[in-house]
Amino acid sequence: MSDRLERIYRTAFSTGQVSRFIVFGSFITAKPEPNDVDVFFLMEDAFDSETLSGDSERLFHHGDAANYFGASIFWLRKAAAWEGEQAAVEYWQVKRGGGMRGIVEIIPEAL
Repeated sequence: MSDRLERIYRTAFSTGQVSRFIVFGSFITAKPEPNDVDVFFLMEDAFDSETLSGDSERLFHHGDAANYFGASIFWLRKAAAWEGEQAAVEYWQVKRGGGMRGIVEIIPEAL
């Protein structure tokens, strides 16, 4: 499963447009064998998924990402985060039933 997440990470950051990379769901719990990876990307405003090809294109189309990467991918441009960037990230901490879940932000190492 970690190989799958690493592939998603590399593919997303290859666009040069990822502002925040959030992992949530069973992957970050104590569940011994998660079924998939759940990820939320906050993208720069200039991001245009229509210009992508190959793996990058697949990653930013929810159904394709599920089939090809084994991941549930959700994304939003920063300008669309109407309550702000942090609120958009924190949204993924709330479960459908109202409880809280853990989230992990992956921050790239500075070169």
